[in-house]
Amino acid sequence: MLGIVRPSRRALRRAYQGLVVLSVLALAPMTWAWLGSDAHREVAGTDGWLARVPEAEAALVLGAGLYGGRPTPMLASRLDIAAELYRAGKVRALLLSGDNSRAGYDEPSAMRDHLLALGVPEAVMVLDYAGFDTWDSCVRARQVFGARRLTVVTQVFHLPRAVTLCRTAGLEAFGVGDDSTTRWAATTHAYAARELLATGKAFADALVLRSDPVFPGPRETSLRRILDQPGA
Repeated sequence: MLGIVRPSRRALRRAYQGLVVLSVLALAPMTWAWLGSDAHREVAGTDGWLARVPEAEAALVLGAGLYGGRPTPMLASRLDIAAELYRAGKVRALLLSGDNSRAGYDEPSAMRDHLLALGVPEAVMVLDYAGFDTWDSCVRARQVFGARRLTVVTQVFHLPRAVTLCRTAGLEAFGVGDDSTTRWAATTHAYAARELLATGKAFADALVLRSDPVFPGPRETSLRRILDQPGA
C-alpha cells in the first residue's frame, strides 16, 4: 500500500509565502485608493457635512445608470447632493459626466433634466458625454474641460477610488458621498463588493498603463467660460 506523500516544510513555507504575496497584491489597489483619498472625503447627510466641504470650482457628478431614461435612485442621490453644493455656494458649476456611447442612452442629458427640475440653472451645467468610467471622467475633467479644483460626487463605497483617481489625474479633488446603505442595502453591498475588482482596474489604468480616455479630446471651453464670468 502506497503511503501518503506529505509536503515538506519548505514547500509549505513557500506556499504560505505565495499566499501572503497574492493577498498583498490583491489589497494593494484598495490601500492605494483609501490612503490617496484620506482627509479628502465627506459623507453627505451627516451633521454639519456641508460646512466641512471646501469650496471648489465645480462638482464632478459621475454617472450611475438610467432606468426608463431617468436617473437611477443612486444617480438621483448624487444629483441631489450636487444641487445642495451649488445652492450652498460650495461650487460654481456642475460637470455632469456620463455615458452616451449608444443611441437612446444619454446619461448626461438625463442628469441635466433632473437638476433643472430641482431649480439648478442650466447655465451652470456642463455635460461630458464621454465619461465612460471614473478614470475617463477624471482625466477628461482636467485635460478636456480644464478643471483644476473639483468636488467629486458619488456614493460612499465609490468615493475612495473616485477621489484618488481624480487626484492622480492632476486635479485638486475632494469627494462627497451618499451613504446609500441606508436605503438600498442589498444593491449597495453588491456594488461595494465589485469595488475590489474595479479598484484593481483603476490602479492599472492610472499607475501602470497611464491609459488615455476613450475620447481624449478635443478641448472644451464651456466650463472655463462659466468659471471666468464676473461674480461666478
